[in-house]
Amino acid sequence: MEYIADRITIDDKLCNGKPTIRGLRITVQTILEFLGAGETKEEVLKQYPSLEMEDIDACLKFASALMNRITPSKK
Repeated sequence: MEYIADRITIDDKLCNGKPTIRGLRITVQTILEFLGAGETKEEVLKQYPSLEMEDIDACLKFASALMNRITPSKK
């Protein structure tokens, strides 16, 4: 299992290798989708009581870092 920023983990045996939060079966994608749909961080924490506010912040930082590495080509 690879840890990224102490909270985001990638394990080929967990959630098909998608980035998860602290090895839990909660993917970064799931959290980002909730936030993108307008849920607040507090609402996400209520739905996933095993998460901490720092986990959600780590998801956002992870997505931002990923976007900085992937720049779409202009045509």
